[in-house]
Amino acid sequence: MKILVTGGAGFIGSHVAARFLRDGHEVGIVDDFNDYYDPRIKRANVAALGGAARLFEGDIRDRDFVEGVISEGAFDAIIHLAARAGVRPSVKNPQLYIDTNITGTHNLLAAAHRSGIGRFLFASSSSVYGLAKTVPFTEDLPLPQTLSPYAATKLAGEHLCGNYAHLYGMRVVCLRFFTVYGPGQRPDLAIHKFTDSINRGQPIPQYGDGSTRRDYTYIDDIVQGVAGALRYEGPAFDIFNLGENQTTTLSELILEIEKALGKKAIIERHPEQQGDMPLTAADITKARQFLGYNPQTKIREGIPKFVEWYLSTR
Repeated sequence: MKILVTGGAGFIGSHVAARFLRDGHEVGIVDDFNDYYDPRIKRANVAALGGAARLFEGDIRDRDFVEGVISEGAFDAIIHLAARAGVRPSVKNPQLYIDTNITGTHNLLAAAHRSGIGRFLFASSSSVYGLAKTVPFTEDLPLPQTLSPYAATKLAGEHLCGNYAHLYGMRVVCLRFFTVYGPGQRPDLAIHKFTDSINRGQPIPQYGDGSTRRDYTYIDDIVQGVAGALRYEGPAFDIFNLGENQTTTLSELILEIEKALGKKAIIERHPEQQGDMPLTAADITKARQFLGYNPQTKIREGIPKFVEWYLSTR
């Protein structure tokens, strides 16, 4: 199978690309190497693939670029991971998120339809659940309100995917990722930032009283879920949660990092941030049943693995 992975130079994308290359597929990567974090990290991710993936460097907001890549590549499937990420930055610059995450997604869907690509996977987010009161979150929950522009753009992306499945018969699966971490994690994400600061003896910011809870999901488990979604033969449009099915408080997370590093954190306390969700918790019953999803790595095993990787890069 020929697979195009958008955002394939990023944290999740490079792991996904590596998995499908190992499985014997042809893989193309789209990435614009923007400066949301150090582009050298993303270029190193691509270099680690050893030239096995074909690289298309450009911006998914550029419709002509997207059309050219997809018409030229003759791909069988698109795994769309490219996005402007992060809740807090989206509050400061919503237009950038709208342009990239909504317009960019539509550019890809439209080009895929015109080229007759039959499978499209869309990376959504647990942030679409907003202040959902039913816990754990199931895929059929009503979603009347998101809490950030980032979340709104991900929900809009899901709706666009549903449009194309309904109107044109494209097979589309939306995957709601729950706080992905592991080796290679982006440096702007909490686990990486906390680990780096604690290791250096620098203070870490704690927003709120430490009671916020997240469903942290190890990267290998996410990749397994993506692979299952690519094989999915159910309805033309469907949505799945990919999480670990357990939650960890912020305070517990910091404690796990302290134990793995053998160092104590210096904590700076700050008010809760606008747009942050107080809780994410995935019900993964549906993904288990239909994707064969079976997460293996709990936070107590995953954090030491991440810290081991982090220390190996120093």
